[in-house]
Amino acid sequence: MTRRFVKQGTNTAFICQHCGLEVQPLVNGSVRNHCPGCLYSLHLDVFPGDRASDCGGLLVPVGVEQHPKKGWMILHRCAACGHEGRNKAALDDPQQPDSFEALLSLSSRPR
Repeated sequence: MTRRFVKQGTNTAFICQHCGLEVQPLVNGSVRNHCPGCLYSLHLDVFPGDRASDCGGLLVPVGVEQHPKKGWMILHRCAACGHEGRNKAALDDPQQPDSFEALLSLSSRPR
């Protein structure tokens, strides 16, 4: 079984490399790993929060799915290497929630 490892300091503010939004850290104790405006991310992790990937490519949001325990999940595909992964949407963040409109737009796109 793979253990979830989150490197200290990974829940930090950043500038989105796709749209330029100033992204604030999540306040609920989880780790912000995508832009709440455009939902893009960077391919930095092998496992959530480990920052062990050498790729660094742009993770393009390609779809959404509903997980019975985690809620809305954003499906990403790396523009550089093709890696596919999922990130939990942060719709409930009180400071900077994910754009529900962006999630809805993703849900209507064919994958």
